[in-house]
Amino acid sequence: MPGLGASFGRGGATNFLEDLSNADCIVIEGSNMAECHPVGFQWVGEAKARGAKIIHIDPRFTRTSAIADLHVPLRIGTDIAFLGGLINHVLSNDLYFEEYVVAYTNAAAIVSQDFIDSEDADGLFSGFDPESRVYDEDSWQYETEEPAQSDAENPAEAAQQEQLDDQPAVRASDQAQAAGSGGPPIPGKPKRDETLQHPRSVFQILKRHYARYTPEMVSEVCGIEPEVFAQVAEWVTSNSNRDRTTAWVYSVGWTQHSVGAQYIRTCSILQTLLGNIGRPGGGIMALRGHASIQGSTDIPTLFNILPGYLPMPHALQHDSLEEYVADAAGKAGFWGNKRAYMTSLLKAWWGDAATAENDFAFGYLPRINGDHSSYRTIADMIEGKVSGYFLVGENPVVGHPNGRMNRFGLANLDWLVVRDLQMIESATFWNQSPEIETGELAPETIATEVFFMPAATHVEKEGTFTQTQRLLQWRDKAVEPPNDARSDLWFFYHLGRILRERLADSDDPRDRPLLDLTWDYPTHGETQDPSAEAVLREINGVGPDGKALSSYMQMKDDGSTSGGCWIYTGVYADEVNQAARRKPASEQGAVASEWGWAWPLNRRMLYNRASADPAGKPWSERKKYVYWDEAAGEWTGADVPDFEKNKRPDYVPAHGAKAQDALSGTDPFVMQGDGKAWLYAPSGVVDGPLPTHYEPVESVVENALYKQQANPTVERIDGPWNRENPSRSEVFPFQVTTYRLTEHHTAGAMSRTLPYLAELQPEFFVEVSPELAALRGLTHGDYATLVSARTAIEAKVLVTERVRPIKLRDGQVVHQIGMPYHWSYSGISTGDSANDLLGIVLDPNTHIQEDKVSTADIVPGRRPRGPALLEFVEDYRRRAGVASGRVGVNGRDPVAADAGEGSSL
Repeated sequence: MPGLGASFGRGGATNFLEDLSNADCIVIEGSNMAECHPVGFQWVGEAKARGAKIIHIDPRFTRTSAIADLHVPLRIGTDIAFLGGLINHVLSNDLYFEEYVVAYTNAAAIVSQDFIDSEDADGLFSGFDPESRVYDEDSWQYETEEPAQSDAENPAEAAQQEQLDDQPAVRASDQAQAAGSGGPPIPGKPKRDETLQHPRSVFQILKRHYARYTPEMVSEVCGIEPEVFAQVAEWVTSNSNRDRTTAWVYSVGWTQHSVGAQYIRTCSILQTLLGNIGRPGGGIMALRGHASIQGSTDIPTLFNILPGYLPMPHALQHDSLEEYVADAAGKAGFWGNKRAYMTSLLKAWWGDAATAENDFAFGYLPRINGDHSSYRTIADMIEGKVSGYFLVGENPVVGHPNGRMNRFGLANLDWLVVRDLQMIESATFWNQSPEIETGELAPETIATEVFFMPAATHVEKEGTFTQTQRLLQWRDKAVEPPNDARSDLWFFYHLGRILRERLADSDDPRDRPLLDLTWDYPTHGETQDPSAEAVLREINGVGPDGKALSSYMQMKDDGSTSGGCWIYTGVYADEVNQAARRKPASEQGAVASEWGWAWPLNRRMLYNRASADPAGKPWSERKKYVYWDEAAGEWTGADVPDFEKNKRPDYVPAHGAKAQDALSGTDPFVMQGDGKAWLYAPSGVVDGPLPTHYEPVESVVENALYKQQANPTVERIDGPWNRENPSRSEVFPFQVTTYRLTEHHTAGAMSRTLPYLAELQPEFFVEVSPELAALRGLTHGDYATLVSARTAIEAKVLVTERVRPIKLRDGQVVHQIGMPYHWSYSGISTGDSANDLLGIVLDPNTHIQEDKVSTADIVPGRRPRGPALLEFVEDYRRRAGVASGRVGVNGRDPVAADAGEGSSL
């Protein structure tokens, strides 16, 4: 989210899948789309049939590569260097879309004279605190047109700033999500130099920053031959202009890195310079892996945001609603309405109990005070800080990196609730984990009480899912779930009902948030399922007349409106379930706006005001999409305008205007405080305003650009159960990446148990090149053992030219190993888990793990068993200079074990 959010204002795909067919060039990078998103990939095929160039940039040759016009193998973890090379090519050769860039981006904005670029500080930006490893962003800010509000004018915001200054921990506590998905508030609109010549303009800073990212440097870092780089650059730039557009597609191959948000930021810069955002056949398609992964961030299963990407209140900053909304008060852009969105959410949750007198029950909300993400929580479990845990649609002991650490965490709970379709490994860890064989887990001493709750499948429940292009689609229940299986909605509704009944007579103030909830959904059927339509209508929101709202612009901050997720307002407009619409394609246009409903306000392409020039005319007839109709006095076209419908192109805000009124008629990026796409991000990403090449935390290569080897702000979780491979270690000399197979589904519980799928991919394997096989004596079809500082695993060897050695300009050869991550000890098809090999280091913006690149050794033969495995891995640690990874029984810290709580292993 921060990558797209900080660039454009929203953390979601800019375009829709069908629109890929309108592209003149498609670059797929960080994704094996043909195998992992095969339904959406049909539109890539449509584009190719129409003459589009398809480029696949990936370390492995895959089914996506086979369909592409060009496959570009690169060294894992070097995408910023490659994309930075394209940015340098565009800027050095004046290939950027000048009119678009000047009008619609912050290229002309003037940056503070205090800013020091990473180019001038060996890979670090100004404001870095080496002790806390956190940036102070003050020097990154713009020079503004007007002085910022005085403390007297906005005392709440002044108090917030004081907290930031006095508490480095607040800065480290998810400042990337301080404005939800993006559009961080800025003190004021920046000074601008429309000629782009000012030395401190974003444009000139950008040119200097990427000047060293030459084709030769790309070759040295990525292993991409200069002539191949030149071919990509020519195809991309020749298909990016008034009459042609290029689309970029990515997935978890980008997000699962220690600089994942900055990968996406780099692509955003390139696509914005080329004028490809907000235009048909352009954009950045953020592929989400499952039916409602987008929905699970919109109405989040995340600790740091509330529905609609409102930030979670912070314990040290937000004692009141006024303090919470202070950063947005009086600011330009639609985040200026933050109080209305938040007040409506509080009313949706607490109804009549949320009043102006009690701050609309703002005090009922929990607060964050640090990192409460999944991996930090697992570490807290091992240390005895967490009593209970719910696992809903997650199988962390297989699907997360460092499965051993995850199993230790679950073994130190009091209780665990697992809701799944199968008896997954996260429910059986206590008596079936591999650590039982080594003696690290002892079932008779594990106190965790596991409650397994069978879940309904998607065809056994009603409701919506929100897929990769922000599209809500309604599903009806096809069949009743078997036996005790129930939907998630049923489970959480009735759990809440029972808890409320048990607490009904409580006078404890801490129980009021639960007792005051608006928990009155109608139920139906033998099993008393709550109405999913009633929930959807509550999410949509209602006005003072009790009727469904049609737009978030109707939301008020006085408590007269409610809405459970402001960006979803309109999905129940006119009291109609808009997500249930299924108008055939033959009866509507290419945008298919009457199939389901997309947030916000059914706009299928975000920022589509940018598809017209500043005067409101299409950039070209061929790429006509949304434009100004002077006669009608409104924006019109193929899609719902992502702009105020009647705001003229020549509209100039009045002095002192706020929120959307402060944006001009040429400001397409309506969630940003200046209405522009951000080439340079003065806030919103915690590891730098401009993407910079850092090596992965575990790398076999020295950073060729800067003294700073890896992301300086990377988040580490220290413990004997999460040891790190040293970079450039001769003991761990090979790069490893993980990936998916079409035939298996994520952690494998839904596919390893099915005979037909298990037959198609029956064994865990790893892909190695013929050169690596010869180097290490590996035989196709035989076993090999892979070792890291975490553990060792075994797999069958697949010798293939699909993974080739990467030759760098200095003569170094980097061997890369591919591992599908679907296997574990349960099911028909069984094997070691690839994720057990990986450690946990995190992108500081998102707390997403770097599991697409790490290091390991590989040797022929099967791994040791039992306690011998522990000594085998410990020997590797000793040789690599890594601290011991031995732990107490059930993963307890050796310090606790020495105190008599268990013997050290």
